[in-house]
Amino acid sequence: MQVRVSAVQYHLHSIRSFEEFASQVEHYIKIAEEFEAEFVIFPEFFTTQLLSIGDENGNALPIDHLPDFTDKYLTLFKSLAASKNLHIIGGTHVVRNGDKLNNVAHLFYPNGKVATQAKLHMTPTELVEWNMQGGEGLQVFETEKGKIAMLTCYDIEFPEIVRIAKAKGADIIFCPSCTDDKHGFYRVRYTCHARAVENQVYVVNSATVGSLPTVDFMRLNFGQAAVITPNDIPFPPKGILVEGEANHDQVVTADLNLSLLEKVREKGSVTTWRDRRTDLYPDW
Repeated sequence: MQVRVSAVQYHLHSIRSFEEFASQVEHYIKIAEEFEAEFVIFPEFFTTQLLSIGDENGNALPIDHLPDFTDKYLTLFKSLAASKNLHIIGGTHVVRNGDKLNNVAHLFYPNGKVATQAKLHMTPTELVEWNMQGGEGLQVFETEKGKIAMLTCYDIEFPEIVRIAKAKGADIIFCPSCTDDKHGFYRVRYTCHARAVENQVYVVNSATVGSLPTVDFMRLNFGQAAVITPNDIPFPPKGILVEGEANHDQVVTADLNLSLLEKVREKGSVTTWRDRRTDLYPDW
């Protein structure tokens, strides 16, 4: 089975209304549609662009106002997924959870269903500056193209959680990310490669680019979307099916051949998934 995916390098810049945000989102969706993508992924924290709309005094909104846009966000992406017949990983959006906030990835199905996965591992900025807390469990999602997981940015840096996702049947890990400099970018990028090698899965990584000069902790972004493979003969030697131009506003698209994953797990140059020592380190 084959699935075509598009990953967005989302250009963050200040806007004046939700309608501007919606127009930009639809622009990327139309690009994915023109390339006949079946899945499209937006990056982590891309909805922080809405904070730049500001208040009546022209000041950027604080992070705890972002959940006020949730209904509009859900309506927009549900409509686009249905009208374009796409599975959309709507990046992450911040939602309220009691007196804390969660950073939540959303999967919008063409039939109107919405599935969510809260980010599990919090960065210091998320914990201290934004009063966020991590999610409580990992889910794997059934789609007509097989099972997928959504692991956000810092999550991909923890091998145990990706191992559990693969043990639950995920062949594609969608990783929305947001990094402000090269150090953060390469932490995510290199560990995406590691997780693809360890578990013989595809990792689809989206990224933020541009800047939000008025929004705290979103003033810098360094990003490059990529579709990453295991490193074995059926795939490119560097394990990269496609990657964008760093810090450019663009969408990258690639075809994922799921049958190749089964082939390398069974008869690859190395068989890392089959050879794991579950007697020493269980998957669960």
